[in-house]
Amino acid sequence: MGTALVYHEDMTAARLLWDDPECEIECPERLTTALERLQQRGLEQRCLRLAAREASEAELGLVHSPEYVALLQGTQALGTGELQTLSGQYDAVYFHPSTFHCARLAAGAALQLVDAVLAGAVRNGLALVRPPGHHSQRAAANGFCVFNNVAIAAKHAQRQHGLHRILIVDWDVHHGQGIQYIFEDDPSVLYFSWHRYEHGRFWPYLRESDADAVGQGPGLGFTVNLPWNQVGMGNADYVAAFLHVLLPVAFEFNPELVLVSAGFDSAIGDPEGQMQATPECFAHLTQLLQMLAGGRVCAVLEGGYHLESLSQSVCMMVQALLGDPAPPLSGPMVPHASALESIQSVQVAQAPHWMSLQQQAVALTAPDAALALPSDVLCEEGSAPQEETQAWARPHEALAQDRALTALGKVLYLLDRILDGQVSSGIAVTPASAAAATLDVAIRCGLSHGAQRLLCLAVGQLDRPPDLTDDGYDSQVMCVSGSASRTNLWLNIGGKEAAALSMFHVSVPLPGTTGGFLSCVLALVLPLAYSFQPDLVLVALGPAHGLRDPQAALLAALLRGPAGGRVLVLVDEESTPQLAVVLARVLHGEAAPSLGPFSMASPEEVQALMQLRGQLEPRWKMLQVASEAGGPGSG
Repeated sequence: MGTALVYHEDMTAARLLWDDPECEIECPERLTTALERLQQRGLEQRCLRLAAREASEAELGLVHSPEYVALLQGTQALGTGELQTLSGQYDAVYFHPSTFHCARLAAGAALQLVDAVLAGAVRNGLALVRPPGHHSQRAAANGFCVFNNVAIAAKHAQRQHGLHRILIVDWDVHHGQGIQYIFEDDPSVLYFSWHRYEHGRFWPYLRESDADAVGQGPGLGFTVNLPWNQVGMGNADYVAAFLHVLLPVAFEFNPELVLVSAGFDSAIGDPEGQMQATPECFAHLTQLLQMLAGGRVCAVLEGGYHLESLSQSVCMMVQALLGDPAPPLSGPMVPHASALESIQSVQVAQAPHWMSLQQQAVALTAPDAALALPSDVLCEEGSAPQEETQAWARPHEALAQDRALTALGKVLYLLDRILDGQVSSGIAVTPASAAAATLDVAIRCGLSHGAQRLLCLAVGQLDRPPDLTDDGYDSQVMCVSGSASRTNLWLNIGGKEAAALSMFHVSVPLPGTTGGFLSCVLALVLPLAYSFQPDLVLVALGPAHGLRDPQAALLAALLRGPAGGRVLVLVDEESTPQLAVVLARVLHGEAAPSLGPFSMASPEEVQALMQLRGQLEPRWKMLQVASEAGGPGSG
């Protein structure tokens, strides 16, 4: 399955016919520039192109009143003066004789994308549309929005496809109050929005945009608002919001479909948002969302008014939807103090409704097993030259046997191709008796071949290489090792004690439950990885690693983000035969299998994790979930 791109050139017809500085930024060039950039980068050609259709009046009626639809239909016959007068009755809206047609195409594009994804014709996709939709309400246009495209698509997925759990992620810089109003009492739709708020001083100036607006009636807890109270939020802030708020709740919710209100006015350079997140960040966010709902992600364009920033961000999102590795994030991964305050306020407001925010435990449901490798995954028998392999193996007695030496040669060959950029990631099978020695050589080889920061995550009975205790190595290598049993999952960053022996040598006892595993990944491993910003990740699944295949696959898939996709997984030969296939699929960009029923770690186990995070936070800022005096942006 591929990625759909839904578009229709008629959506460029509507434009402002009078002087209005507030509205002039919503222009046809928003679409044409983005499409041209997709074509220039060869991304459009890799997508399945679908022409948008008009939404029917019945489909519009899933959200909007008949009177409102009729009013908009009548705008097709109005003159410029009449259109301007009608536009003045709404907040930040303009109408054009083509608006009704364009808006029906925008809603229809969202519907067509949802139908294609849920029918299995494509895995995911983007509807490149205007006018946007997330501010539009049942009987009112608002904020450039005419019909609520994403809300209509969600209602359609419920009615026509029988879905019971839909996640809407709204990363536009403005609060999508229209979507919130439509679903605030509906527990089948989880709505997450981050938005510039500034304590209510930024448009749309609504009290219900704050963190304590969590839904109504049966929908309590299914509206999640994360207000940004300062401008200048960047990559670290956005990723932290996903790791510490959205993903725990979303995994617990276990959606069947993810809809993205993809507004790129939250990207750097946009005059509306005044934020600092780079286009590459949206590739990371998209990649994280693909861990949900079996990868069924439907993105619909909302805002975005800096044409260069918009077009680059759209390209980054499409690259991620296509399965390409996310480029490395630039700049220090240190969240602003104001962002941490907002994240903490959301956690406090939502904790009564979500166990994942009470104890950082999250869950998924089990899928069918993968049966075959993707057609374009390379299965190679290449090996490093014998002399090179023997030189690397010489210090290790465990690598003296022919079988271990042969496996090491393949590891070195694959590692060299990853670091040279010939392939983005890979999997190699190693003998159990030589697993630790192979990992040691892989670390040394990675550093000697130019890796500046190497994250090693070793699960199972694997000893930490002794040289990692040297100060010179500690600053280059973060080694996360662990072993699992029925009752405990241990993650040891370079050590075996339940303490932070150094900032690069940490161990933590964790439960072996599904919830405990995911708590570890979301609350510890990923924040550490994004803080460390490795250019290579080694994942070693050694003897008795204890992870089920879906757990190992999800771990590998999530670690693609921090290292720009450069992930090498070493698999113990005693692992299940299916594991390498599942790993290959997720490293290729496919959705990770889900894990099973929801389960929670005990309060004592979670407390141990939180205490360890507290010890590590001074060095690794992405672990923070609360602000500290004097942090970035604290003034």
